[in-house]
Amino acid sequence: MASFVLDRLNVVESGDSTSGVTAVLLHGWTMDLTTWDRVAAALPGRVVRYDVRGHGKSTGAGTISELADDLAAVLEERVPSGRIVLAGHSLGGMTIMALAEQRPELFSRVTGVALIATSCGDLPGQSGAELLAGRWLIRRPKVGFGRLITPGLRVTFGHRPRWADVRAAAAMAGNTSGAAFVGIREELTLHQRREALAVLSDVPTVVMAGSWDVLTPLRHSRVLAEALPSAEFVIYPKAGHMLPLERSEDVARRIAALM
Repeated sequence: MASFVLDRLNVVESGDSTSGVTAVLLHGWTMDLTTWDRVAAALPGRVVRYDVRGHGKSTGAGTISELADDLAAVLEERVPSGRIVLAGHSLGGMTIMALAEQRPELFSRVTGVALIATSCGDLPGQSGAELLAGRWLIRRPKVGFGRLITPGLRVTFGHRPRWADVRAAAAMAGNTSGAAFVGIREELTLHQRREALAVLSDVPTVVMAGSWDVLTPLRHSRVLAEALPSAEFVIYPKAGHMLPLERSEDVARRIAALM
């Protein structure tokens, strides 16, 4: 099963291959592993990251539970020994929570978790316009029209973002498969995993949030911080949802501290 999973996932490794600790970085919905380029370059030790199903160069589509199965397969084959630090942005954080729910025994080697601009549940449902668009998008191999959606992606960032980052985010969204785009949007509505956070209660954890995040607003991170009272809670004033791009230097520093 693990080999089959990895055959369809684009996995990239970097850093010190002999290190006893590996950071595994999980990107958000409609993004890809390049979201982490600046963060990965600044981390010590070994770094593993991959494109989620239907994103970037990975194929297929799946539920958040299935994405957690993929993460388990990556850990099994690419990180069979040593300490693990998991960092998840948005959907990536939700995938970590799903892994905790489904495979809590895997957290015996997890010595740090970073939950970045994410939520454990109660995200809004789809609008009528989204449902109509979804019927059309699901048939497309790639969403496409990345350049056209660049202005719209601006709202997911905070104050005065780099326009190169906004364009990069739009290009990543355009390269997402229609099935993954629609399927994951539906999954976000169903995601309810606050109870799974109990698995992280003894794991050093940092929760990071942008004060201007419109996709997973600050209240969602406050719920995480309340459920994990020993976690470090970091709020970035005037930052938006795209913290691995907007605040890459500090995000890297905080993940490195867990390593």
